[in-house]
Amino acid sequence: MKAVVLLSGGLDSTTALAVARSKGFKCYALSVDYGQRHRVELDRATTVAKALGVIEHRVVKLDLRQIGGSALTAEIAVPKDRSANDMSHGVPVTYVPARNTILLGLALGYAEVVCAFDIFIGANVLDYSGYPDCRPEFLSAFESLANLATKAGTEGAGRFHVHSPLLKMTKAEIIQEGVRLGVDYALTLSCYDPDATGRACGRCDSCTLRKKGFAEAGVPDPTVYQSE
Repeated sequence: MKAVVLLSGGLDSTTALAVARSKGFKCYALSVDYGQRHRVELDRATTVAKALGVIEHRVVKLDLRQIGGSALTAEIAVPKDRSANDMSHGVPVTYVPARNTILLGLALGYAEVVCAFDIFIGANVLDYSGYPDCRPEFLSAFESLANLATKAGTEGAGRFHVHSPLLKMTKAEIIQEGVRLGVDYALTLSCYDPDATGRACGRCDSCTLRKKGFAEAGVPDPTVYQSE
């Protein structure tokens, strides 16, 4: 069995890759350089792909800065030091317009090329409830689209499935599962605003949730933060 795994180099996508491998899939990792301010994550994705033994790792370049509209692709400040209450309301400015639709579209194309019918994404609704493209309704709709919009799907060669194994897990549960599967989280980067050396800011939403996850999981946080 083959699977395409969207791999950002962050905690969630790395765990999703480990889950796919544990289920017996031969994994093809796909990372996207979309002009994100935290592009150092792509270096981490390369390291993770090697560590977890993927069959192939491709990096697609697609500049979403030409569209902008997000703190990750435009000159908009990344929110820092937000409370859990603040993070639980509304769509944050770190939302990249249509990102998961675009990334899954690329993964679908790659899957057709390598004759894979399974796509894994590290989407999660509990920690990022404000992101509309992390909802189960969206992922289900994309799966339906995949089977309508492809040569492989319409000719009956197979049926595409979008897997989101972390969808309803807390960050602590995700970390515990990753540790069980042997993931080295020191290789990953979740920060939206790291410095040039790849040290995490420790204050953005993603860093806050990552810190909370390690604390609740009872697992030492291996992240190197700028304040250290």
